[in-house]
Amino acid sequence: MNTRAAWQRNLKIILALCLFMSVLSGCGAPSVKDTYPLESVNGSGNATSYVYRAADKTVPEVAKELANSRTPEQMSPESTERMFLVYSNEWYHLQQDPKKPSDTLIEVDTKQYVQQNYSSSFLQGYLVASLLDDLFDTMRGGSYRGYTSRDVYKPPAGQYHAPTKSEKKAIPPITVDRSGSVIRRGGTGSAVGSGGSIFDRGGGDQSSPSRGTINRNKGGSIFDSPRKSITKPKTRIGSGKISRRGRR
Repeated sequence: MNTRAAWQRNLKIILALCLFMSVLSGCGAPSVKDTYPLESVNGSGNATSYVYRAADKTVPEVAKELANSRTPEQMSPESTERMFLVYSNEWYHLQQDPKKPSDTLIEVDTKQYVQQNYSSSFLQGYLVASLLDDLFDTMRGGSYRGYTSRDVYKPPAGQYHAPTKSEKKAIPPITVDRSGSVIRRGGTGSAVGSGGSIFDRGGGDQSSPSRGTINRNKGGSIFDSPRKSITKPKTRIGSGKISRRGRR
């Protein structure tokens, strides 16, 4: 009975640890900016919009991925053209790229950006009215309908532009598909272990990479001093004295 009770107790502890680790993994799930490359930026202050590209992924695939990483407060019905994921301070507008239908554009807007730019009537086709009533209670909004239609429905906050160097530096490097290659936004990747290094910025001759070596001199020391011979002292049996070799 004692053995069975101990086994049941250990099983409960293991299950509790598994649950705890699953919660931690969910809390530490990667965000959009840590997973996809930044493509375009608009807005300033608290009203900002960032557009990322998910290559070779459909809108429902990206929506499911994001929802599994972080549960949204609201999510629009599944659609291959566009979907919305609403969080407390951010709105994710997923759109199929008209110029490259195999890709999904992830537009991450702050709540203030949505208030100032989006068309309330446009959002009514995707989200519940109560959410929109609270959002546009004191703001009239604009005629904006998303990044893919920015040329027709221009956002009042200004034009989108390619991210500057400072905007790229503000976002850390990303690893694509956990392949071990490190890619900086706007740059090219260098596969670790393929002749390059994550610390190598491509300034040297890749055909003959430099290697660090330690050269010993004739004395055999890395500090350029002759190596001294070290011998252990010996004790004369019965004399009670210690003497070194070479001395009497």
